[in-house]
Amino acid sequence: MKSHKYKLLIILLIIIACCLSFVLVGDDNQNDIAKLTKKSERGDAEAQFNLGSMYYFGRRTTQDYKQAFKWYTKSAEQGNARAQFNLGVMYDYGEGVTQDYKQAIKWFTKSAEQGQVDAQYILGLMYEKGKSVTQDYKQAIKWYAKAAEQGHDSAQFNLGLMYHFEKGTTQDDKQAFKWYTKSAEQGNINAQYNLALMYETGTGVTQDYKQAFKWSTKSAE
Repeated sequence: MKSHKYKLLIILLIIIACCLSFVLVGDDNQNDIAKLTKKSERGDAEAQFNLGSMYYFGRRTTQDYKQAFKWYTKSAEQGNARAQFNLGVMYDYGEGVTQDYKQAIKWFTKSAEQGQVDAQYILGLMYEKGKSVTQDYKQAIKWYAKAAEQGHDSAQFNLGLMYHFEKGTTQDDKQAFKWYTKSAEQGNINAQYNLALMYETGTGVTQDYKQAFKWSTKSAE
């Protein structure tokens, strides 16, 4: 079940990345498969990413993971952070290529190091859970923090948990409160619930039943 949920999360992130890409191309006719292929063959990294996405999802063409893998690779090797992230996904799940966890980590890391927020969050998750990599709470905190600072609500919540439950760091309820708050304000219901508990018990913050009720109510909506 956890593996299934993890894959659903990855697929959701890859969809978001692709949608953003197509929004940004404007009137450049990037959705035309023939024109996109010509640009890709000339080495245009953004076109290669978009072409890979079209093959991955079967948009305006037959779905073809091998072609998606081919074009994501070419784009990723030129430094396209979104292509690097998507390539990591394909290696992680063996889509269009033999499953290879080391390659997945390699490409997620390259993407994360360029500031790609979803890659940073996924790396944090992988290091925390020990998925495809040796469990390392300090690395998890590192990547959660980078994503959290960019406003990723799930990373903010998970970072709060790391501080709250002393995972890879000394327990720091004030830091936990800080990150739960940032996440809760973005609508993360798990953060809202934990924030309510902190206000109710006066953990990391002055006890405040009104605030506890407020956040408890929001988490239940």
